[in-house]
Amino acid sequence: DLEKEQLKTLKKVVKHFENGFPLKNVAQITEILNLCAEKMNEQEAFTEPLCELIKLFGLPFQKKKSSDELNYSVEVSQSIAQLGYLMRVPSSQVKIQICKSIVSFYNMKLPEKLLSGYQPTSANYKIQMAEEGGLAEALVLSLALVENQLTEKLWVLKALQHLSTSGIICRQMVKAQAASRLCLYLNGADPSGQLVFRSSDILWNLLENASKEEVVNQLRSLECVHTLKEVFVDCVHGFRLCDHQLRNDLLVIATLLAENPAGPMIESGFAEVLIVLATCTEVKLPNPLVKGFKLTYSYEDFEMKKLLFNILGILSKDPSAAQLLSENHVMPALLYYVKQNPKPGFPDWSAAQYEELQLHAIAVLASVAPVLLDKYLSCQANTLLLVFLEWCIGQDPFFGRGNSFHGTGGRGNKLAQIRYSLRALRSVVALYDDAVSINLCDQGAISQLLDILKYAADKSKEKEGTVLLEIQADILFILSVLCENDVHRKELFSCEGIDIFIPFFKMDPRKLYSGLGHNCLLLSAFDCLWSCVIGCYIAEDSFIEKQGIFLLLDLLALKEKNLCNIILGILVEFSDNPKTTLHMRIWRGKRDQTAANLLIQLWRQEELDLGVRRDLYGKIVDTKRPIATNFQKQQKVIPLPASCPSFAIMEISESIRAKVYSLFCKLGFENLPGLSAKDFVTLAIIQRYIDFKIGEVWSEISAEIKEEFRPVTSDERMLKFISEVSENTGETVGALQTEVLERQHHHEIQEEEKIYKEIQATHTQRELINKSWENFLTRTSNYEALKKAKMLQKTLIEASRSKAKIHNEPDHSTDIPKLHTTV
Repeated sequence: DLEKEQLKTLKKVVKHFENGFPLKNVAQITEILNLCAEKMNEQEAFTEPLCELIKLFGLPFQKKKSSDELNYSVEVSQSIAQLGYLMRVPSSQVKIQICKSIVSFYNMKLPEKLLSGYQPTSANYKIQMAEEGGLAEALVLSLALVENQLTEKLWVLKALQHLSTSGIICRQMVKAQAASRLCLYLNGADPSGQLVFRSSDILWNLLENASKEEVVNQLRSLECVHTLKEVFVDCVHGFRLCDHQLRNDLLVIATLLAENPAGPMIESGFAEVLIVLATCTEVKLPNPLVKGFKLTYSYEDFEMKKLLFNILGILSKDPSAAQLLSENHVMPALLYYVKQNPKPGFPDWSAAQYEELQLHAIAVLASVAPVLLDKYLSCQANTLLLVFLEWCIGQDPFFGRGNSFHGTGGRGNKLAQIRYSLRALRSVVALYDDAVSINLCDQGAISQLLDILKYAADKSKEKEGTVLLEIQADILFILSVLCENDVHRKELFSCEGIDIFIPFFKMDPRKLYSGLGHNCLLLSAFDCLWSCVIGCYIAEDSFIEKQGIFLLLDLLALKEKNLCNIILGILVEFSDNPKTTLHMRIWRGKRDQTAANLLIQLWRQEELDLGVRRDLYGKIVDTKRPIATNFQKQQKVIPLPASCPSFAIMEISESIRAKVYSLFCKLGFENLPGLSAKDFVTLAIIQRYIDFKIGEVWSEISAEIKEEFRPVTSDERMLKFISEVSENTGETVGALQTEVLERQHHHEIQEEEKIYKEIQATHTQRELINKSWENFLTRTSNYEALKKAKMLQKTLIEASRSKAKIHNEPDHSTDIPKLHTTV
């Protein structure tokens, strides 16, 4: 009769704790649960009391003191985790009751009456204990136990659905491979449809609350992707709102899988289904994959359309998807939207929805077009885009809504359409394909792009923004590619392009740090200048006549590290034109700075940045390696093949010194105004730059040879001679620098003496004035002194008279009659 007594005792325990377990008894109750689970293998009668005890876990635990929650946390978390392990009990009733109790954690109802001296634990206490105990992992693993039991499986999913609202639990579930386990059960038989909805909701929670990469890695197996495809196809043919919402949820998951290059989207056939579905409404071709599908133009279908466009853009990054995209008419489908917006009042999409889809399609076209270039050309995409751009800057009264991500900055105008059309053109032009360039130029793209550039520049004067700046930068890039290496196109550009182009170099330097994109615009302008002007004498002369060289030197005078190298490179290219040198000599910057002085200052700053050794006055310190950088000195001897440039050669391309030297070769090294003695010291180094660089290269050659083997006597003698010549050059320049400084010092001493003499003369004059004043005061205050002065005056007057006697000589008195003052 032992079992009967045990059952009777269990009923008493259930009755005693009908209002909830005290925290101190939870561990003992868990032991009883484990004992009941063992007994169930022999006696089914223990099932009911076991379920009743598990049911009580759904009620709030009771605590005597506030500290009980913390004090009993370990025992309670282990007890709640034990509920998950009890899922191994071979009883559907027990499994369902466990899940019901877990669900009740999230909708806790207080009992009718509380135990005397106790109060319920906080609302989230059980959830926290579930997080600490790892309940979710046990539940995920239990899915394998209920694989063929639909009701039990749905209850487990319901419990997991509640648990997955916590980030901690989601990470535990991912650790137990929850994503792949759930995905494999998605297409199980379920008339109610709850299986798919609950599973997809849990997957969403895992993606949001756990590591997205890890979840996607679990879903990327061929079996999982194939299951997702089957479920998605079923949802596509569904007619209920919930089917459409689930379809869109699965599309987002498919998007994440498509972003992972290791995912078998193409092998499973899922990619083809998505591509066909994305293009079926624009390209009316029968396809069995979407047979029976009908677009209802609801909000859910609108969201689906955007998600499908997004997937096309993602798939275009996978080279293996190119054939699928080509075969399923993606290019014509996207080009369907490259046309004037229909008038309001048309069926299907609303005006705002159509505009959003249009912008999205053109944005995706920028990704797809480079992959499907043959299709792009065969569909006359360049023509469509140019016609569309012409409409965009026309006077048609169209007002964009600008209410989407792609519509940014496009409210009340067509700037968003211009922006994405130019992006599409830029993406294909950037391939540097001759067929694309010829096709564009034959249709007058250069002139049209300049019109759009002028339109955007005029708009920028009213109100600048990132969209307008991006439009201008893209046009400049496209023009750069089209005109590069083609003199005829450069001449076409110069007809009207120079006037539009010049204002970019008059940009306020403070705007470069605005964060809107002025820096990108200026760099694009430099690129365009290099490609569209340099190399064509007509364009060069036009640019120079419009004071272009002055503007470049003004920008160079800002001494922006990122711009100096580019501007100097452009000036070097321009220096083949004789007008450039003349303009450089004429230019004056702030405080009457000359171009030569500016170039020398840039040289000094560059050497300072590179760690080249110079003394206090800028003289050469190391005559053996006078222009070697700190980086070069730290490098060990590394034998390199002849095709590999050495450090000395690489430094030429990375530093601005070679460009400064090239410009001075055009300007000349003599008769340069506005230079100080320190500038002449630096100029002496610049003048012998090429000699020093040759010495560096020979030094590297000598070091490499000696690293590998010992040269023969004649070679060694020759290498030594070359080294001595290089060193002598350094000493010669050093002597010249010393002479310049001494001459300057002598000149300064002379100037100092001259100034000292001027100061001395000033002091002498001041003393004479003071003495004269004192004499004057004496005469006015001392009558005797006045008489003496008068007598002296008369004596001097008499002495000044001629000694020769002149007949009838007139008498000139030196006294003023009736004078009563001594002044």
